[in-house]
Amino acid sequence: MSAEATESDLSEDERRGLELVRETRGVHQSQFWKKLDVSSRKGSRIASKLEQKGFVEREETVHEGNTTYLITPVIDERELNFSLLMAGEMLSPFVGEEEVDAQSDAFSQWIMNLAYEDQIDTEPEPEPEGDL
Repeated sequence: MSAEATESDLSEDERRGLELVRETRGVHQSQFWKKLDVSSRKGSRIASKLEQKGFVEREETVHEGNTTYLITPVIDERELNFSLLMAGEMLSPFVGEEEVDAQSDAFSQWIMNLAYEDQIDTEPEPEPEGDL
């Protein structure tokens, strides 16, 4: 993302376009302008400006037999929350695996760590003893 570009600098159409790309996690430019209800020319300009400002990436692709661009959001790694993949010190067994056996020891241990972690978080704290 360019150092000076912020979402507040976007026009209303650019903001709507960015929201669409983020919600869909990627949209073909041939569908982008239709979903925004603008002309193909205007849709192309919006996508191009979002790319120039560093909010999206456009990759040439073929969709439904036509050459177009796949518009995807640029993800700021500082906004990612990897703690959602952790149970205590264990990384989720789903990371990097196409299939996870729900009966596996690794998965069972990870779930148990989540349950234990949740139990600790929900236990009430002892009340402080005061001098009477």
